[in-house]
Amino acid sequence: MSEHLSPVIRLHPQDDVVIARRQLLSGQSVAEEGITVSGLVPAGHKLAVRDIAEGAPVRRYGQVIGIATQPIRAGQHVHVHNLGMASFEREHRFGAQARALAPITPAATFQGIVRPDGRVATRNYVGVLTSVNCSATVARAIADHFRRDLRPEALEAFPNVDGVVALTHGSGCAIDAQGEGLRVLRRTLAGYARHANFAAVLVVGLGCETNQIAELVEQEGLSSQARLHGFTIQDSGGTANAVAHGIEQVRALLPQANAVRRGPVSASHLTVGLQCGGSDGYSGITANPALGAAMDLLVRHGGTAILSETPEIYGAEHLLTQRAVNEEVAHKLLARIRWWEQHCERMGAELNNNPSAGNKAGGLTTILEKSLGAVAKGGTTNLVDVVEYAQPVRAKGLVFMDTPGYDPVSATGQVAGGANLICFTTGRGSAYGCAPAPSLKLATNSALWRRQQDDMDIDCGGIAEGLESIEAAGERIFELLLRVASGERTRSEIHGYGQNEFVPWQLGAIT
Repeated sequence: MSEHLSPVIRLHPQDDVVIARRQLLSGQSVAEEGITVSGLVPAGHKLAVRDIAEGAPVRRYGQVIGIATQPIRAGQHVHVHNLGMASFEREHRFGAQARALAPITPAATFQGIVRPDGRVATRNYVGVLTSVNCSATVARAIADHFRRDLRPEALEAFPNVDGVVALTHGSGCAIDAQGEGLRVLRRTLAGYARHANFAAVLVVGLGCETNQIAELVEQEGLSSQARLHGFTIQDSGGTANAVAHGIEQVRALLPQANAVRRGPVSASHLTVGLQCGGSDGYSGITANPALGAAMDLLVRHGGTAILSETPEIYGAEHLLTQRAVNEEVAHKLLARIRWWEQHCERMGAELNNNPSAGNKAGGLTTILEKSLGAVAKGGTTNLVDVVEYAQPVRAKGLVFMDTPGYDPVSATGQVAGGANLICFTTGRGSAYGCAPAPSLKLATNSALWRRQQDDMDIDCGGIAEGLESIEAAGERIFELLLRVASGERTRSEIHGYGQNEFVPWQLGAIT
């Protein structure tokens, strides 16, 4: 970082705070703002640039991020000790900022796998899903038989198969047979069963669970899926027989699964799920807007970006409704916000229990501040649709999917909806993967990149250090997306992440 670079970052002319590029010490002058630092301000944290009265709103990004809970003097650290949650009316102005963007032609290409039905895959797995938690041990044993790190000979003859993965969960029984919880679970499992990145799928059940395989297949219209196979432990004669049966089924599927070749296809076949976890004060300055710039490129090339984590766009939803293509889409988004408000009220919770401890250590104070940075992942293109959790995403462009803020649950819904890539920004160092969709990790700051480079795919910290523009970083991310979609392995794939992170959203009463 250049010593001549300002020690702070100003994001908007109307802001009451600036962000420390590096740790600031008491008595240090910030000439650009005409203030002197009072006390220690960690890197990525907020510094007041003017006196703020108790009860007054505090702005970052030109937007309200909270209210002062005590008088704040210019030069002081602004954080949880003097900044609290604010309640205020947002101006939505439906569609006021919607605009037409010229498509980029010809569209960029990547080396994809074209399935017989025309869908395009970025990976080629055989999946082992479970109807219920009781069959998880059997499913894992089947998949473990084909692990390249344990038994490399098992897939030696099938180099075009990326692996056999078991995706297990903790639900499927003691659940209302007619309730929302089972519907969401089945919708999620069906989304994975249909996913283009699976050449074939086994569904393993116990046999007596509420989530019967036959009913899952019928309700979700999976009966025509010739690549879908199912059986139960009870019908197989017990655990050992079920494992042996599953291994034989996978063996029989491997030759056909291996009979694929990659070839050039349009980037319009990419659907990217957007995630941020372990966010910090730099997230909304570096990796998130850089990812947004990459998504603007993807949309202009005809592809799709899925923004999610409804509790983490709370307080910034007005920025999305202003970009909605029509009022119907805007109202669908606001309906999901209201559902979350009512859900938290029923549970005796509040949406501002987010940010997490790690987020706060990284400089984020309120959910409003976190949300304003999080929505930057979605770029600047029109919001074309809003879907519920794990529903199929069919529109091209920026789509919002209603999910919790918990990353594994959120990304599971995105993949069920059709995401064939995941981009995950992090400032604290989240470790994550998402089979069968490869997950790319974007570091928000270069200190994290240097410390945890083994888990990161790209460093966006140069933006905060004045070494790279957001647009240039976005282009780098877009190019990396094309390479990963073509088969280049991500760090999370190299480390074997992806199976344990399958976490369907559990809704409804457990009885």
